[in-house]
Parts: sequence; C-alpha cells; structure tokens
Amino acid sequence: MRMLVFVTQQADPEHPVLGATAAQIAALAARVDEVLVLANGPVADGLPANCRVRSFAAPSKLGRTSRYLRALIPALAPRPVAVLAHMSPVYAVVAAPLARPLGVPVLLWFTQAGGGRLLRVAEPLVSAILTVDRRTVPLDSKKVRPIGHGIDVSAFRGVSGLEPQATLRLLGLGRYAPVKGWDVAIRALAELPDAELTIHGSTLTDADRRNRAELERLAHELGVRATFGDAVPRSEVPRLLAEADALVNPTRGNAADKVVFEAAAAGIPVLAASPVFDGFLPPELRFDGPHELAERLRTLDPAAANGLRAKVEAEHSAAHWADAVLAAGR
Repeated sequence: MRMLVFVTQQADPEHPVLGATAAQIAALAARVDEVLVLANGPVADGLPANCRVRSFAAPSKLGRTSRYLRALIPALAPRPVAVLAHMSPVYAVVAAPLARPLGVPVLLWFTQAGGGRLLRVAEPLVSAILTVDRRTVPLDSKKVRPIGHGIDVSAFRGVSGLEPQATLRLLGLGRYAPVKGWDVAIRALAELPDAELTIHGSTLTDADRRNRAELERLAHELGVRATFGDAVPRSEVPRLLAEADALVNPTRGNAADKVVFEAAAAGIPVLAASPVFDGFLPPELRFDGPHELAERLRTLDPAAANGLRAKVEAEHSAAHWADAVLAAGR
C-alpha cells in the first residue's frame, strides 16, 4: 500500500490562511492509497475518505513534540513514499533523523521570503525543498525544486460579463503584516479618485495589528476610499474575486502569494509587485511603487487576464503540484 505522511499546522478547508492546504492534500490522496495527515491544530471534516488525520496539538512545545513523535514513528514502519512537512521546517528537522535511515524521503514544502535558522538547519537533513520558484526560498541550495503553487483551479471559475461600474473595484487579500505592502496600494488610490480598495486580512501578531491601525490612519489622511475587513473563510474567496474588477498584490520581496494565482484562475486582472511573477504576469500587470501601480490601474485592460487561467492549470494546479511532490519522493 502506498502511503504518504503530510505534516501541517492546520487541516481545515475553511481556514483563512491555510485552507488551501486541503486541496493539496486531496490531490495527493488521489494518487496514493492513503494520506496520514498530522496536524498541529483541530481536525476538520472535508478531506477525502482515504485520509487519516491525527492532531498533535498540545499546550506546550514539549507536549507537541511528544505527540508528534508518537504519531510519526509507527507511520514510518510500513515505509511511506515520503514525509512531507508543510511550511514549518521544524517538522522536517524532527522527522528526518527517523525517516531517512529507513529510506523514507523527507520533503519540505516552503514558500516564504524569510527563512530563519530552522530552514538552514533543515536543508542538509531533508531530501528536497519544494517551492513555487527558486526565489521563494531564501537559500542557495541544489535541493530547492520549484514545482508551482498547488492551486485548486476548480474552485475559481472564470469570471465573465461583469457589469461596468463608474468605480474601479479593487480587492486585496492577505495579512495586515507590513511586508504585504498595503501602504503602496493606499497611496496609489490617492491618484485614482474613481477607485476603491477593499482589504480582507488576518492580524496574527501585534505588528499586524499596529500596521492595520496605521493603514487606516493613512487612508483617512489621504482621503481615499479604502475598507479594512477581517480575514474570511476560504469558501468566500471566489465570491470576493467575482465581485472585483482587479486584485492588487503589493507584497514586498520574493514572495509568491497564492491569491495571485487564484485571481488568475478566476479570470480577473491581478497586479503584483513581487519580481517572482515576472514569468507569470505580463509587464502591464506588474508594478514597483504606488505611482506605477496607479498608472497600471488607470490604463487597465480586462483582456490582460486572458490566458492566465490556462497558465495556472498547466503550471500551478494542485494536480501538477501533487505529481511533482511524488516525483520528488522517488
């Protein structure tokens, strides 16, 4: 029996930040006999029938580590095709000394501009580091393999026939962390009197909360039309995209936010700042700074989104991603 171990923070399809993980798990489950999901959080319904889910959540770090090992060790006995640690290098660091001597590959899925010490510790221990683009892992290593983002394309039906509006309806989705660059989008609005921006995002840290308050003050000072909402369940994202004229993603650095690919799959124009999208988005949908963003929006052509859904299907779908994960395990 072909079994894969998938270790993640959350296995909840409705989680605002990690809900997309469920589509990746489902794509893997369609290709193996069983997926054992080890989650550092509550277990939710909605995964395929051949997924077993165990939570190793505990009040302390020692408790979590102990429960993780108690779930992982027996799962290694039948020699799974791989252990895949999702976004958290610590899961791979703990698993590698146990799995690799048994011939079980340990894979780390990681896509983040900042890596930290644990990512450097994980690099020599794991079999491969899987990511969206070589630039989305802050390491110079031969183990880094770009495999796309793993988007549930079926959840984002192409949008067509939106009624023209006098106001350009812009959408922003993502944390209120300073790295997300929402100040750039708000400053661009000052040059676009006929545009409005709605942001939905989470505040996971004190820095996020302070930044949201600063963004609200900035919007008030500039007199622009900006609405600041909380994070929404994953199932709400397709509706929000369908109601927008364009998605704006001003995240700084070598980031590949999945919402860019989701908007592309939905068929709406998406404008992004990260240089990582230079091979995915045409020049007219990329920007650097508020003035250039305002210029792009002022001349925005909805036809600029044509063909982007097909690129997501070919290079960033959950099916493509799962095939690449299993190939890395071999």
